[in-house]
Amino acid sequence: MKIIKSIQEMMAYSQGQLAAGKSIGFVPTMGYLHEGHAALMVRARNENDCVVTSIFVNPLQFGPNEDFERYPRDFARDEMVAENNAVDVVFYPEVHEMYPNDPSVVLHVKRRVHALCGKTREGHFDGVATVLTKLFHLVSPTRAYFGMKDAQQVAVVEGLISDLNFPVELVACPTVREEDGLAKSSRNVYLSPQERKEAPVLFRSLKLAAELLEKEKNITLVKEKMVEYVETETSGNVDYFEILSYPELEEVPCSMQTMIIALAVQFENARLIDNLLITPKEREQ
Repeated sequence: MKIIKSIQEMMAYSQGQLAAGKSIGFVPTMGYLHEGHAALMVRARNENDCVVTSIFVNPLQFGPNEDFERYPRDFARDEMVAENNAVDVVFYPEVHEMYPNDPSVVLHVKRRVHALCGKTREGHFDGVATVLTKLFHLVSPTRAYFGMKDAQQVAVVEGLISDLNFPVELVACPTVREEDGLAKSSRNVYLSPQERKEAPVLFRSLKLAAELLEKEKNITLVKEKMVEYVETETSGNVDYFEILSYPELEEVPCSMQTMIIALAVQFENARLIDNLLITPKEREQ
């Protein structure tokens, strides 16, 4: 497994693979890898000739009061996870390598960002779009793999690829969960023992909302009930509990379309997100 830190070397590697007729599977991450990332790597390995994963904590995604400096980092551990999952290259650039100067061009995401996490994290998805645009150019992937745990990010990336005509296939992979249903996340390490016991309530609330929607057509009422449920059963505060169309992330007039049920809950030192997609076909079963 190669560790590449420079843009020039990354581009040379990618161009060499493509010139040899090989496909490239790409797994972009911010490190502190867990089983969710590993699942993306395994799928990329199964579907491509070579696999590249990037580890880069992107400062453009963090607001002034967010956890860029606290974001967990452990490259030795990440290197082991990547190697154990047959990754060919880890692209591990420094911030000054990716952003040597103040940018003269700024990407701005207009749609799919005014709900869920984007509602309170102004500029976050602009940062995501900027770094992914750079990474797509540097890695030149055939396929790019993202976890549905951050379904809003998947929706934004889908729009980025479509609007800017990147020759990249977006592969959205199911959320990987603990045995008790909690979605795998790098931020789970910040939960206290008691909060960790409470955290599975998040996924249970999503499934309960899906059940309620089969009987209750008043979406506002379902959301109110679920906020009360989560805040009663946990010590966290609900940032949002939403039921929206997907991938548009807009208010839904009825339940006869693909919908996302999504929530964010702020615990003392960790903000957790989760979601559940429901299709009309599923509701008919």
